[in-house]
Amino acid sequence: MRPRPVMNVTPLVDVVLVLLIIFMVVIPAMQSGASIEMAGIFNVDEQTDKKAEPFKLSIEKDGTIYLEEEIVTRQTLESKLRAASKREPSRRVVVKADKAAEYTQVRDLYRVAQQVGFPGVSLRVNKRNVDDE
Repeated sequence: MRPRPVMNVTPLVDVVLVLLIIFMVVIPAMQSGASIEMAGIFNVDEQTDKKAEPFKLSIEKDGTIYLEEEIVTRQTLESKLRAASKREPSRRVVVKADKAAEYTQVRDLYRVAQQVGFPGVSLRVNKRNVDDE
């Protein structure tokens, strides 16, 4: 009886597992946009319109403002929102604010988005449980 060759797959499995771990670590880090820790509320409105994804207007705790993933200044915010509203008038705006951001800055973003004339402006928050107090 002749000896039969046997393929050793252990090195292949090792390489695949290392690649899997690398992708699991790198992919979340590659997500662009603002790093926002949102405030939480207890009674969340579950009724949302899923027709069109809203524009995301975000503010970080240091005051950096994002429209979608693009950093915008306070001076150019209104003109960029007007251009977005003109381009897609049926889309809404969702304001996401870091819970450490100043209230006056968040209120100002909300006011500017309302004045531009979007069909709806919402504030995105996390749902809180009673145990989170």
